[in-house]
Amino acid sequence: MFLLQLYPINDIILSQFGEKPKQISILNGGDINQVFKVELYNQNLVVKLNNSKDLPQLFEKEKKGLELLSQSNFIIPKAHLYGTYTSYDFLIIDYIEIGRNLNWGDFGEKLAQLHQIEGKHFGLDHDNYIGSLMQVNEQCNDWIEFYTNHRLLALTAKARDQGLFEKNHCIWVEKLCQKLNEVIPTYNPSLIHGDLWSGNLLTDRSGQPVLIDPAVYYGHPEMDWAMLSLFGNYPEEAMRSYLNIVNLEVGFEHRKEIHQLYPLLVHLLIFGIGYRQSILSVLKKFS
Repeated sequence: MFLLQLYPINDIILSQFGEKPKQISILNGGDINQVFKVELYNQNLVVKLNNSKDLPQLFEKEKKGLELLSQSNFIIPKAHLYGTYTSYDFLIIDYIEIGRNLNWGDFGEKLAQLHQIEGKHFGLDHDNYIGSLMQVNEQCNDWIEFYTNHRLLALTAKARDQGLFEKNHCIWVEKLCQKLNEVIPTYNPSLIHGDLWSGNLLTDRSGQPVLIDPAVYYGHPEMDWAMLSLFGNYPEEAMRSYLNIVNLEVGFEHRKEIHQLYPLLVHLLIFGIGYRQSILSVLKKFS
């Protein structure tokens, strides 16, 4: 009950919806936010809170990301509003009752449809977050240029500044970037989730896939698949359904580790040096 007394959920809901919650319960919010299920008389909501000084505009950017994803056929929780209350930023979204049995074929089909939403440039018209790390989305006409400058080299420089990378490690990354055109096939800028690990892929009671916590931008469609397989795997049914709609060039299983370098660098910066060896192994493999 300490957390429920600490956070001003009642006041936020009363000021925005004109009624007090029937019940408030704590949900798993990960490492960044405190997350609550709020039951009203005619709807259930999720309220996310964090300290407004820690991650500026996080919830504004998350709302924009959810709205972009809502163009797809995935179930996306509606983001009602974001704001600031005393020292807390908050985001209010719809609560979705979660099930257990994801229809992977349906997921693959819907991911393909998401990736068919194309932009004029790689990147996005605003920066956002991946986890607690600011994600720079400066727009480019070329994927290799974007991935090199705004994903690999930018995060490598941060890792070196924080003492997580040595000079020779940075040189390895630079050498890999010079080879990317030979390895990564060309695609049009595709709308991607951007942080598609299993914790951000849920299912509703009917088995339909639900996406949350986006780090969206227009990128290479293989990025979502690489992220999804970084800490686990997915049934073949998912990829089969995807390939019925979108064609991935032969060799994805070989090159996906290059796509995984970005989330590995993100984890290195957020969680520490334990992720460095995984990064170095990929760099050595493609050296």
